[in-house]
Formats: sequence, structure tokens, C-alpha cells
Amino acid sequence: MNSKITILLIEDEDSISKLISKLLTAQNYKVLCTSSAKDGLSIITSHCPDVVILDLGLPDMDGLDVLRQVRSWSSLPIIVVSARTQEKEKVLALDLGADDYISKPFGNAELLARVRTVIRHSNKLNTTTPLYKRPYYAKGLKIDFEKHLVTVNDVPVHLTQIEFKIISLLAQNSGSVITYSNIISNIWGPYVDDNNRILRVNMANIRRKIEPTPSEPQYLFTEVGIGYRMLEDEQE
Repeated sequence: MNSKITILLIEDEDSISKLISKLLTAQNYKVLCTSSAKDGLSIITSHCPDVVILDLGLPDMDGLDVLRQVRSWSSLPIIVVSARTQEKEKVLALDLGADDYISKPFGNAELLARVRTVIRHSNKLNTTTPLYKRPYYAKGLKIDFEKHLVTVNDVPVHLTQIEFKIISLLAQNSGSVITYSNIISNIWGPYVDDNNRILRVNMANIRRKIEPTPSEPQYLFTEVGIGYRMLEDEQE
């Protein structure tokens, strides 16, 4: 299956480009490489890759501008890989539509896991079956979106309507980080005050109800200063 998947790598550091390309090729992905934003945009339109791995510090254009352009017409999965470590940079990239953000340096296993996650989510989007009809399941936590039912090890968990909406949003994007502002906008609407307090309160309540040890979560993880990430769905 992986041999049919094409990944475009837009990275201007030759050593990193070769490393990532070799890693992905070893996993039977087809890899296209370029070091410029202009060529990357051209390849996206001409080759329609399944996934884009995008560096931000490109010589001819900032990677965020590439992201803006692609998101104006396409929802193809984009993983940002960058040496920029400031939280505001990560938040901006994710809010502009990046599916994930990995800081350099990174581990090979981490990159491959992020690639598998965006491919899996993209495949869900491309099926003819209505998205998210299949329940989420991971480590005993099950979320049935149609029945609005949450169970942990088959024991029902009673969530408020808002809590269910939050956990559903995160589960439907499991494995990917969702920024605070995106969650707030999706749950409370685009015009609500962008204040994280109401979200933090609800997240604390959700963790108290589903996590065996809320202070050491195994389902809902905090990306400090950025947002939240849900444990990846175990089902293919």
C-alpha cells in the first residue's frame, strides 16, 4: 500500500533532505524532493502528492507563505518540519492549516509516525463512508459519535454536551495537535473571546472523567502553549 503513496519533501538543507528521503524510501514511499518553494508549489499542482513535508526556512519564500497558498485551494496533508521552536511559530503554522509540526532535530520513528497519522486521517476523508461514523477506539477508550456514547473499558462516562464536542473533535483528529484557538472556534464559534480558561476547565473535567490518573494522561496530551493532541486511534 505504501508504494502508492507519494510524499513531496520541500527542504533546502541537503543533508536533511537526503536523510528524510532515504528514511521514507526505505518505507516504500515514493519521494519527490525540491529545495525551493516555487518548485514545490509547481510539483504540488502537477504531481498531486499525497503528503507534503515542508520546511519553513526556504531560500525563495517563507514556508508559511507556501502553506497559505496551498491551503487556499487544497486540503492535502502538510507536515511542517522546522528549526523554529517558538510556540507562536508552531501555533501560526497549525492555525494556517498544517496538519502537524515537528521541531528539528527529530527522531526517525517520530517522523514516520506523524506521516502515518496524516495518511490515515486523509484516507478517512477520502472514503465514501461518512466521516467519523466508525467509533474511535484506543487503550480501552471508545467514543461512538453516532450514539454520543463514551466508555472506558466498557464503563459509560457521562460528559456534558460541550465536553463531548471537545473530545469528539480531538478524537476525529487523533494523533494530530489541535491548537487552542481552533478548538475554541470549533466548539464555541469564531466570535467568542479567544480565552483559554474555559477550554482548560473543560479539559480538566474531561480528564477527570476518562483518565485513570488525570495528572499523567494517557489519552489527552497537552502541547504546552499550543493545544492538545489525542492518542491515535488504534483502528485502521
